[in-house]
Amino acid sequence: MKEILKKLENEPEFAQAVREVLESIQPVIDRDPECKHLKIIERIIEPERVIIFRVTWVDDQGNVQINRGFRIQMNSAIGPYKGGLRFHPSVNLSILKFLAFEQVFKNALTTLPLGGGKGGSDFNPKGKSDGEVMRFCQAFMSELFRHIGPNTDVPAGDIGVGGREIGYLFGMYKKLRNEFSGVLTGKALNWGGSLIRPEATGYGCIYFAEEMLKTRKKSIKGKTCLISGSGNVAFFAAEKIIELGGKVVTFSDSSGYVYDGDGFTKEKLEFVKNLKFVRRGRISEYAEKYGVKYTPVDPSLGYNPLWNEKADCAFPCATQNEINAKDAANLIKNGVFLVAEGANMPTVPEGIEIFLENKILYGPGKAANAGGVAVSGLEMTQNSMRLNWSREQVDKELQRIMRDIHTACINAAKEYGTPGNYVNGANIAGFKKVADAMKDQGII
Repeated sequence: MKEILKKLENEPEFAQAVREVLESIQPVIDRDPECKHLKIIERIIEPERVIIFRVTWVDDQGNVQINRGFRIQMNSAIGPYKGGLRFHPSVNLSILKFLAFEQVFKNALTTLPLGGGKGGSDFNPKGKSDGEVMRFCQAFMSELFRHIGPNTDVPAGDIGVGGREIGYLFGMYKKLRNEFSGVLTGKALNWGGSLIRPEATGYGCIYFAEEMLKTRKKSIKGKTCLISGSGNVAFFAAEKIIELGGKVVTFSDSSGYVYDGDGFTKEKLEFVKNLKFVRRGRISEYAEKYGVKYTPVDPSLGYNPLWNEKADCAFPCATQNEINAKDAANLIKNGVFLVAEGANMPTVPEGIEIFLENKILYGPGKAANAGGVAVSGLEMTQNSMRLNWSREQVDKELQRIMRDIHTACINAAKEYGTPGNYVNGANIAGFKKVADAMKDQGII
């Protein structure tokens, strides 16, 4: 492992993701000498292809702007590359490689034939006009289109890439290829999208949490829940919690968080939806309207006060490494007994250790937030069949997939001597499926 990690010392986020997986799958490697002989681990952490390109566009003032575009095609052993596009100033090669690596195992867990990839740009859509976002997306796709296709690589949305951006990207792909195909997921319903797709990651996270709670004869009903973020994942996780009888008391964005002790209602959620998805405002406006506590971000604290509120369950739905060791300790101290990750790798390794030591229910992102890519896979199926499924049909399939992921995690953890450890279970179950496919396909 040391030799592998040494190669990644300049890519901290990627190294963190690789380390977590390697520690979990060691029992598999010990039982299967063929994995060592065929160097499955060394091959699985090396992307099959990394594409980096210049994106040049013109802003509303007529100034030429330059950004960097990426696509990491990580592994296609079980299907075409599949994973989102992220538009955010923090985007770099390390972050996208970590996300692509996680995506490989997450997609394997869904039971659907999907490989893993990820992409994006350091472009920041915040504060940009619709025209600027359109021109950037068109410039971005004018290079990306050469490398993707419905049977090759099917991108989707992620942070900074929602329905608006997917529409502009799809339109440019269609123009350049002169074809209408299911090359992107997260499309609008009237041109190839799927019902439940916007809700899928958030809903799926709560369905997974419910399965975890059932192992202790509990449910989400009556539980007080902390949620970070206020985007798609956070919003729809909150919607499902409220529907199932739980109480959501927090939302956040990059400026701070709000705490509503009475809990968010459907009416209050509608305000948040309009605030964040239509007006693209700050969450502090919620505090001003409803007279609740707002806590601005204070980097000097060394911890996030959101995770220091009393609760039963926590759903980090914002970004990677948002829960540090202090935050994890605060969650335990305040009575939290379930953490299910709506974001990708939101907990640092030291925080994960604290969760596992205290034997709380901890669902890692590659399992708990797999609902988004699961319904993306179902959208691809509908596109291929030229059919649209009903909301009930898609939701039923999503619930089944999340149950199956939970079962796979439980069974793998038990088989390899760590019952109840969802981290090991998710990593082992995902790794075995990909590794077996790689063995079957030869040394390529």
